[in-house]
Amino acid sequence: MSALYPLQFKTIYKDKIWGGQKIKTYLHKDFGDLPNCGETWEISGVKSDVSVVANGALAGESLAGLLEQYKDELVGKHVYDHFGNIFPLLVKFIDANDDLSIQVHPNDELAKKRHNSFGKTEMWYVIEADPGSTLIAGFSQKVDEQSYVDKLNSGHLMDILNKEDVNAGDVFFLPAGRVHTIGKGLLIAEIQQTSDITYRIYDFDRVDDKGQKRELHTELALAALDYNVYPEYKTQYTPAKNQDVHLVSCPYFTTNVMDYTENVTKDYNTLDSFVIHVCVDGAYTLKCNGESYEVKMGECLLLPKIIDQVELVTEGGFKILESYIE
Repeated sequence: MSALYPLQFKTIYKDKIWGGQKIKTYLHKDFGDLPNCGETWEISGVKSDVSVVANGALAGESLAGLLEQYKDELVGKHVYDHFGNIFPLLVKFIDANDDLSIQVHPNDELAKKRHNSFGKTEMWYVIEADPGSTLIAGFSQKVDEQSYVDKLNSGHLMDILNKEDVNAGDVFFLPAGRVHTIGKGLLIAEIQQTSDITYRIYDFDRVDDKGQKRELHTELALAALDYNVYPEYKTQYTPAKNQDVHLVSCPYFTTNVMDYTENVTKDYNTLDSFVIHVCVDGAYTLKCNGESYEVKMGECLLLPKIIDQVELVTEGGFKILESYIE
């Protein structure tokens, strides 16, 4: 019998120029002496910030070390054959107390060639939104590289970007290549490929505490951008209680939202993948192999592939994002 069990990890806190206090005040996660917290990395295989187990007999072990040791028992044969000893997903909470930079991420092909890395396709689930909050996803009109550069250089980039009004529960899928930014006042759960490559296009002329502007990646972004315009950028779904509601499917992850007021048993026997639970509201107890694991808003669980069945028990209800690779 494997030594694996539902894994919780130590949160990695990131101070950001645009970060705020909601990680502490809303998610009740203590980021200590940092002046603010823009991001938390909850489950990460990124080499510079690999997650460390926080619970049980494997506490103190790194996610990378567990993957090398347990391989497909941890992530599934299909996943291990494709990604090897790199955990393929990165899970974050993001608190935008100010607008993030306008940016784009490269796809797998470009990221491999330039950085020997995976690309970065991601999704956002909006946990909380201040009144009037907006974000940018994609272009609002058809452009090509030259017309995009002209708008950027003339200071009129915003004229061609698609701005969306945002409310709690909104979902946005952002394939690599889509220009985007998270707007001020948004608290978001992000599920993405394991990559930390961002091309910053415009940063609103901000300076850091030393009076320095952050680096822009104007030239690198040109080949990464998808210049097409799409009819819709917000993911459409119908919220429902006490059933799994599908949100996003792509080659890198599938994500459902589970908004439950009652107990539920989940059978993952047919799934050749790990499963991640990201709790975005409420609390529950996950029961598995005679053990119990308490999970509340702002916490995540990684269920190894070898765990076939779990029971989620709740008193006041919970909402979780359930992600895996098909």
